Amino acid sequence: MKLVFIGADHEVTGSCHYMEVNGKHILVDYGMEQGIDVLVNQDIPVNAADIDYVFLTHAHIDHSGLLPLLYAKGFRGQIFCTEATSDLCNVMLRDSAHIQMAEAEWRNRKGRRSGAEDYIPLYTMEDAIGVIKNFVPCPYDCRISIYEGIQVRFTDIGHLLGSSSIEFWLTEEGKEKKIVFSGDIGNSNQPLLRDPQPTDFADYVVMESTYGDRSHGERPDYVKELAEVIQTTMDRGGNVVIPSFAVGRTQELLYFIRIIKEQKLVRGHENFPVYVDSPLAIEATTIFNRNKSSCFDEEAISLVHHGINPISFPGLKSSITSDESRQINFNTTPKVIISASGMCEAGRIRHHLKHNLWREECTVLFVGYQAVGSLGRSLLEGAKTVHLFGEEITVRADIRRLNGVSGHADREGLIHWIRSFREKPERVFIVHGEDSVCDSFAALLKDTYGFNTAAPYSGAEFDLTANAWIKEGLRIPVEKKKKDSSHISDVFHRLVAAGQRLMAVIRHNEGGANKDLAKFADQINSLCDKWDR
Repeated sequence: MKLVFIGADHEVTGSCHYMEVNGKHILVDYGMEQGIDVLVNQDIPVNAADIDYVFLTHAHIDHSGLLPLLYAKGFRGQIFCTEATSDLCNVMLRDSAHIQMAEAEWRNRKGRRSGAEDYIPLYTMEDAIGVIKNFVPCPYDCRISIYEGIQVRFTDIGHLLGSSSIEFWLTEEGKEKKIVFSGDIGNSNQPLLRDPQPTDFADYVVMESTYGDRSHGERPDYVKELAEVIQTTMDRGGNVVIPSFAVGRTQELLYFIRIIKEQKLVRGHENFPVYVDSPLAIEATTIFNRNKSSCFDEEAISLVHHGINPISFPGLKSSITSDESRQINFNTTPKVIISASGMCEAGRIRHHLKHNLWREECTVLFVGYQAVGSLGRSLLEGAKTVHLFGEEITVRADIRRLNGVSGHADREGLIHWIRSFREKPERVFIVHGEDSVCDSFAALLKDTYGFNTAAPYSGAEFDLTANAWIKEGLRIPVEKKKKDSSHISDVFHRLVAAGQRLMAVIRHNEGGANKDLAKFADQINSLCDKWDR
């Protein structure tokens, strides 16, 4: 019974953990790294084709975004998650694949003129659609038997629609251990979603620490602060451009703006238009409405019962096509533009920044976490110029942050969650935080509250049965990579992955009928004869 730390160890994105139980190979999350890659992640210790199950805490790309790549490398197992997470991944993974393919097309269009080799996307739409078919939606709060000695339960953790902590009851050779993966722990008293629900007991806890070094402070009056930003900007004749995560944060903003409009808090511009310029955000909003009964908090449910849609209002406009998106910036009426991505790393928000950053009457308002190295982080840290689409853009717009708006619990919220356990776990593993934060939060829990903590690096292995380390992880800083070099050889890597999947299929057919196995062998040999060079 083994736990291996793979991703988001002393880093915030790229969450991934691996377990071996009763001969089964299990992943908990398989996320994409965003922003600067600080430390090297060790590889999953088995071939993708040998992974039996993936358990997904929530749909955010830094937890789910490499699942299509896993499929491309031969994975064909089941992916268990909540019903809302399954719905969201259905659109988010396809959107991610679209971004990968669009970037490859753009790079190759430029590269052909200079004779460069083709840039290969990380994965394709075919991979995304293929992996989506392997999702198994599960309800909250039900203990589910997956395989002999493996049971799970998903508990609402209040971070995102469908987000969960995952409890595992694992039994091997007569010994049972319970391990809980916190996922991303939600902030309390947020609009729409329920507060994080507690867990009563665990032998081991793998816990996030994104804001383990800071407090959100007293809960701000989000509606008042947002109204003031909109009022000031529109009085200047400018636009409010909000880089926002398409799933979760966008819907919260719509909730706040509905209240602003209802209470007429922006004087002189009462009918100001609001554009949601993100096909993904529009689809996600539909999914929010579809899952309100299982995920919304009491206040939002009360509005629904009174015939009020909590995230809709007069003047709300959606732009789906590229032409509709472009037209937004040709309209001179002061407006609010909500667009993805939230860290300004891709998507339509970069076009809106290009058109508005140089205008001193405009405001760019950040409403979420900005990873180190992201364009959003650079703007918040006072960048005077930025490069967008080959142009150097001077930053004259007012750069603001809506303080306290976070889907993550702060230090106090994290402490409250871990202290809600009936008994102290044997160990608490601290992950999913910036390098120094993992160490400082682990020390805080140990020194102040008496928890047995560790902040492992990628590659660390732990024996859950013996409650002992098998090996330590490695702290390996990422060296500066040659641009695009990692993608040039991806086609060959895909071929190798196909061969690994073939071996997995061969093993799965052990004990089959001799006639079928002989036919299978002949087909493989025929293929080898064709390609043997």
